[in-house]
Amino acid sequence: MSFELQNAFEQAQQEVQGLSEKPRNDVLLKLYALYKQGTVGDVTGERPGGFDFVGSAKYDAWASLRGLSREEAQREYVNLVETLKARR
Repeated sequence: MSFELQNAFEQAQQEVQGLSEKPRNDVLLKLYALYKQGTVGDVTGERPGGFDFVGSAKYDAWASLRGLSREEAQREYVNLVETLKARR
């Protein structure tokens, strides 16, 4: 993993916290999934069940990225944050 990508990813994590407007839920799920794939890799464990709607949505979003490399997930995360910043 390149040092530059890692720095950009860490910077994007900080910048997303400072967005003037909270992103829609679907965008938040995408950010969550890309972050997890970029830091942990493929989803592990069992999908939350029952009435854990938030947990299930997060798991499904992350699972949808299965097989995506950590580097590519970090690039996509950085690009998504840049897009959100441009919308301010």
